Amino acid sequence: MDNETITGTQATVNTPSIVDNRILGLHHITAIAGNARRNHDFYTKVLGLRMIKKTVNFDDPETYHFYFGNEVGTPGTILTFFPWEGIVAGRVGTGMATGIGYSVPGGSLEFWKERFAQFNVRHEATSERFGEQFLSFQDPDGLKIDLIVPAQEDERKPWVTGEVTEQSALRGFHSVTLTLKNNKPTAEILTDIFGYQLIGQEGSRYRYATDAIANASIVDLVEAPLTMTGHVAGGTNHHVAFRVKNDDILMDYHEKIARKGLHITPKIDRDYFFSLYFREPGGVLFELATENPGFDRDEPVSELGTHLKLPARYEAERAKIEATLPKLS
Repeated sequence: MDNETITGTQATVNTPSIVDNRILGLHHITAIAGNARRNHDFYTKVLGLRMIKKTVNFDDPETYHFYFGNEVGTPGTILTFFPWEGIVAGRVGTGMATGIGYSVPGGSLEFWKERFAQFNVRHEATSERFGEQFLSFQDPDGLKIDLIVPAQEDERKPWVTGEVTEQSALRGFHSVTLTLKNNKPTAEILTDIFGYQLIGQEGSRYRYATDAIANASIVDLVEAPLTMTGHVAGGTNHHVAFRVKNDDILMDYHEKIARKGLHITPKIDRDYFFSLYFREPGGVLFELATENPGFDRDEPVSELGTHLKLPARYEAERAKIEATLPKLS
C-alpha cells in the first residue's frame, strides 16, 4: 500500500444495519498466558471482566481455557486465554494480531491510569488515534491492550464490580490490530470476503470497518515490511475470531474462502459456538464463529464461569483433570 494520506479517517457508522448473512464484526480474540491464577485475577479483579466460562483446551485438557466478557458472553466482548504454566514469552511481530482495543466510556481514562498505578500495571501516557483518545497498557504476560474512548458512544451494557463501575467499565471490543509485512492480501480478505471497507489511514496504519454491526467492527492493519515475524507464545495473541449468525452462514463462508484458494478446516463444534479456521495470506490465524448455541447451554447465566465445564469426551477423566489443573484460589 502507498503512503497517500486518506482524509476523513473517523468511521461514520451511525445507524448500522444488522444483515444476518454478513460478518458481524469480532466474535472473540484468543491469547496465550502463563500462570492461570494470575491471568484470572488480573482480568476479573483489576479489569473487572466476568469469567463467563472455565473450561479446558480441547487439544490439551490439562490446560485451562478461560473466557472473559460481559454478563452473558455476548460476541464482541469475549477475550479468551490458554494459560500454559511456565510458557516462554512470545515475540510480537508481523503475521499476528498485535493489539486489542477495548471500548470504554468518555472520561474514564483517568480512572484507569490511577487504577493501573495502584496495581503496578505497565501503561503509557494517553494518546490519540483516528480522533479517539486511548490508553495503552500491558497485562502481566505483556499482552498489549488499548482502552479507547470511541467517537460514538458505546451503549453495550458492561459487567460491573464493586470497584469498576458502569462509568468506567469495559464495554467490549473496539478493534483489533494486525501487523503485516504487506497489507494488500489481508485487506482483500477483509474487503472481498468479509465486507469491510477502508475508512482511514494514519501513517502505516490502515483502518477497515464493517457497517453490519455497531461495535467490535474495526480491524486496523499496520504495514511493517522490515519487522521480524512474530512468534506466538506467552503474552501474544493466538487467533482472531469473526462473528456470524449461525451454522448455515458459517458454511457459506467456508465455500467463499475455499474458492479463494485458502485451506479452511471443516466445521468444528466448540460447545458454545461452531467454528471454521483458516490462515489468511498475511499469516494471522482467523476463525469464523457462530452466535449459537451460547455460553448458557450448560450452566445458567447466574452461574457462568463458576463451574469447570469439560468437553463431553473428557468427562470420564474429570477427577484426573481437576487434580492436574492449577488452583485458582
